[in-house]
Amino acid sequence: MDYNLFYNKYLNLFNESYQKIIDNLDENAPKTIKESMIYATADGGKRVRPVLCYATAQALNLPLECVEKFALAIEFIHSYSLVHDDLPSMDNDDYRRGKLSTHKKFGEAYGILCGDALLNFAFEICLDKTDFNVYDARAMKILAQYAGYSGMIGGQVLDLQNENNSVIDKDVLYQIYINKTSKLLTAPLLICSELAGGVYFNELKEFGYNLGIMFQITDDLLDEEGDIAEIGKTPHKDKESNKFTSIKVFGLEGAKQKAKEHYLICKNLLNQIPNSEFLSIFTDKIYSRKK
Repeated sequence: MDYNLFYNKYLNLFNESYQKIIDNLDENAPKTIKESMIYATADGGKRVRPVLCYATAQALNLPLECVEKFALAIEFIHSYSLVHDDLPSMDNDDYRRGKLSTHKKFGEAYGILCGDALLNFAFEICLDKTDFNVYDARAMKILAQYAGYSGMIGGQVLDLQNENNSVIDKDVLYQIYINKTSKLLTAPLLICSELAGGVYFNELKEFGYNLGIMFQITDDLLDEEGDIAEIGKTPHKDKESNKFTSIKVFGLEGAKQKAKEHYLICKNLLNQIPNSEFLSIFTDKIYSRKK
């Protein structure tokens, strides 16, 4: 298949929907909150999660328009998490996606409010679907769970609790990675499964978890070996902050081996899902990414 052709197709679908919804933000809302929301979500790079949503929908023979709202919502939730992640009380990062972090651009208070606004807006978008039905409700529950206290936020809590942790515990590390990273990558897969009546739910869930662990390990490797021009954010932050990472647990070469192990698990799982060629190539790209 022509991977780039399909990637651009999914990306263009997202960008069209994104532009339409941004152009129609409530004119009565304060200008600053709208500007910060746009700043935090524009120039979003590869749009990995919405692309996964569209690609999985196509693999499961769902009409692509039925996942449009969820693709937007997932990206807005992801963007809000990055805005809050960069705050001084969290990772304290001045740069994101090659430009100033939202809180550095607008101030810390507006950074907090921007993240809050994006999270609420994500669910407003889902509920704005004109033909909302029981399958949409199940999909929306997945999104709320995987982004919430037992998902991404839970992972961030564990991450904070284990900063400067002198105890090297692989199980704790994987708990952090599954919740903080895997679940928001798995959400678009399971949303599509729910909309399709639950098909390949377990296989997609296992694939998403392993994809997220691999994604986070490669992120650790980029923080260790990349530079700001290449990765678009400040490198070596994990080491300087003594963060609990795969490199701290496994060492540099051990982390590379773990990334490979999870990559191979992903590939094996996709062999069990028909029409998953795009997802297979996508996995290859994540495994070998440089930014």
